[in-house]
Amino acid sequence: MSDQPGRTRYLTVVEVADVMRVSKMTVYRLVHSGELPAVRVGRSFRVPQDALDHYLATSMTVEPPATGEHRRSS
Repeated sequence: MSDQPGRTRYLTVVEVADVMRVSKMTVYRLVHSGELPAVRVGRSFRVPQDALDHYLATSMTVEPPATGEHRRSS
């Protein structure tokens, strides 16, 4: 598949899971919940590369605790 300007690249669920470093089931949950747009091709899903890039850019990030705010163990 060539990377021509103006053409959307579509990724398989396995490819998206590899990029995100999550399981396929996590990707399916995101697709079914509508959080990650996808196109159905037969019995499979394809995720547009642009949609994945947007999801990753806008998803919530977890910040490490500030210095001195350590949790105490019970």
